[in-house]
Amino acid sequence: MVHQTAIVHPKAKLGANCEIGPYCVIGENVTLGDSCKLHSHVVIDGHTKLGRENEIFPFASIGLKTQDLKWKGGVTRTEIGDGNTFREYVTIHSATGDGEVTSVGSHNTILAYCHIAHNVTLGSHVIMSNVATLGGHVTVEDHAVIGGLAAVHQFCRIGKISMIGGCSKIVQDVPPFMIADGNPAETRTINKIGMERNGVLEEAQNALRQAYKILFREGLTIPNALAKIEKELPKLPEVKHLIQFVQSSGRGISK
Repeated sequence: MVHQTAIVHPKAKLGANCEIGPYCVIGENVTLGDSCKLHSHVVIDGHTKLGRENEIFPFASIGLKTQDLKWKGGVTRTEIGDGNTFREYVTIHSATGDGEVTSVGSHNTILAYCHIAHNVTLGSHVIMSNVATLGGHVTVEDHAVIGGLAAVHQFCRIGKISMIGGCSKIVQDVPPFMIADGNPAETRTINKIGMERNGVLEEAQNALRQAYKILFREGLTIPNALAKIEKELPKLPEVKHLIQFVQSSGRGISK
């Protein structure tokens, strides 16, 4: 189902039951999985692969050359999973270095005017509200929510089941299971509603609430706070993930 005004390169690979709407442009090295739907005026180019059942709304642009001024050529890729929704004017750029990848998981909801820059690794079940922007090399873990007009600095990490308030400026890592907000953003509290929606048990929620107080309210250094968390709180998977996330932070965490 390819509209007569669409331009699809003869070497592009389209899965079964794909719908390509009016004035779409599909490049030579593009692969679309089964049942993808492109509404109209969508451009997909570069070495780009999408899984099945992705829905892409008008004027989205996926897989084109990075905006990074360090670009020196080569083959760079954009890889996207299944069941994603990309709303109007979303831009997802290919990686910068030869052989590198911009990666998007599955079942994400990316709203209008959002930007996913080069070398981003975006997990699954992520929501990005309108005009949210990810700089290059950002990592977003599963089930994170990024508010409208929020901007995430290059190389930052956004932890799983975290939430970023609208219009926030993220210059350091946002820990998993937490809410960050502000300019620059600070970690405000645990993401209780997000954890409930994603099946985190009450025991883990209570432990993470205590971990939040130790990390952000007791005035301890990060190493001392982590040592206290390891000593005093139950060895639950969620607590271990929080500890590992903070320990591996390169930019520090939003306090």
